[in-house]
Amino acid sequence: MSTVKDVTFNLLRQLGLTTVVGNPGSTEEPFLKNFPDDFNYVMALQEASVVSIADGLSQGLRKPVIVNLHTGAGTGNAMCAILTAYLNKTPLIITAGQQTRDMLLIEPMLTNIDATMLPRPWVKWAYEPTRAQDVPGAFMRAYATAVQEPAGPVYLSLPLDDWDQPMDEIELRRTVSTRIGPDPARVEEFASRINKAKSPVLVYGADMARGGADVWADGIALAERLGVPVWTSPFCERPPFPETHPQFAGPLPPAIGPLSGLLKGHDLIVVVGAPVFRYYPYVPGSYLPEGAELIHVTDDANAAAKAAVGDSLVSDAGLFLEALLPLVEARSAFAGASLRAAPKIPSDELPLTPAAVFATLNGLLPDDFVLTQESPSNIPQLQDQIRVRKPDVSYAFASGALGWTVPAAVGLALAERDSGRNRPVLCIMGDGSFQYSVQGVYTGVRQKAHLIYVVLQNEEYGILKQFAELENTPNVPGLDLPGLDIVSLGKGYGANTSSAKTIEELSSAFKAALDFKGTSVIVVPITPKLGGLLG
Repeated sequence: MSTVKDVTFNLLRQLGLTTVVGNPGSTEEPFLKNFPDDFNYVMALQEASVVSIADGLSQGLRKPVIVNLHTGAGTGNAMCAILTAYLNKTPLIITAGQQTRDMLLIEPMLTNIDATMLPRPWVKWAYEPTRAQDVPGAFMRAYATAVQEPAGPVYLSLPLDDWDQPMDEIELRRTVSTRIGPDPARVEEFASRINKAKSPVLVYGADMARGGADVWADGIALAERLGVPVWTSPFCERPPFPETHPQFAGPLPPAIGPLSGLLKGHDLIVVVGAPVFRYYPYVPGSYLPEGAELIHVTDDANAAAKAAVGDSLVSDAGLFLEALLPLVEARSAFAGASLRAAPKIPSDELPLTPAAVFATLNGLLPDDFVLTQESPSNIPQLQDQIRVRKPDVSYAFASGALGWTVPAAVGLALAERDSGRNRPVLCIMGDGSFQYSVQGVYTGVRQKAHLIYVVLQNEEYGILKQFAELENTPNVPGLDLPGLDIVSLGKGYGANTSSAKTIEELSSAFKAALDFKGTSVIVVPITPKLGGLLG
């Protein structure tokens, strides 16, 4: 007779889920023993890195990934990354070992007490099977829940003695729909409002990027049919529109007053695939310009419900655009120069400015690459100098929680390898952000991922100093970061590591990293001069 483990692994094979990202613990070893040769185990050194690697891998492959955590302790370590995966809408199947059923009543050491409550509210579903033979069926339900819109992580707490229990082979695999279609009447209403508007404007969000190249194309088609500006939503984790397109106006600021001010003069704001809106910090003002209305399309009913303004439609962004395009009347084509100014020419002063670093990298990048970043104080300069023109190129995180990008970049690089695209991954990091999940570098090295970390070292939490200026809070302690030897950290994890203080040194190091095909760390001292918080 088969075992629970046999039936579960057969189901995972049928679903095409043969990669497990984990950090092994004692309660997980029964799941991992005699690990099948046709499965791939990716090991990370800490559970937050485990989840973030899986997040990047899942986004890069456009499919769920199995995550294996160590009971309640490992789940606790991973919670920030689970929060980010939830807001990124990444379909992870997160598993955690549980103590043996024979001792659960007395809660021995490492029991995951109230296991289904621990990861909430940052998972779509959490479950601990009532009996061992329910484990495979729980995986099928977890898969179905994770991939349905809005996609997101799910959580299974699995007692360690369940895996060897006897079980008949049964057919569990089934298919589910992964997209939500729009209400036709609502689409007609929205089309009518767009057609009647005197000066509409488009705001696109990351749901359109998650939809893939076809949705990108339909977003471009709508913009060109209307001949109107296109903004990206605040803190947009994936670009939904080519940043080199003449109608691209730029990213909206994440504050009520400034955002409303930039949209002044438009009578209809059309938001597709984004929340309305991600605000931070608080800068008061009207949510909308005077005389403006807003219509909102999102695959997330909760996002539609909590929006401060606007009339909403719950739908997959791509299906909405497919239904809308035939109903929208063409307007005058966009005329004139690009809405967005050309990249600023950076200073050549030393220490280098962030803009000079990004301009140098942009001049050396191949035509096909992957970009991710976690250098909060320098994002405006990065977005100015490196402008994404293709889908599935740039990835960031929707939560604002530092520590995602170092390991997520590993996952993205593994997706490049496993998919055969083999694009190099460029990961821009601040020296403070780099410390949150620095151990992710180890997995990149061990997996031979083609990944280049460029760490900007200004020896401070620059973003917090910008906030201190905005909030008028002088003399905040803990904002300086002297004494970090990042070159030694990179070398300690086995990465090909160097320091680059000039444009010439940076160019040489980056070219070498592109040729190396493994994991590299380039540390670049930069000026401590601050930019503006809102761009």
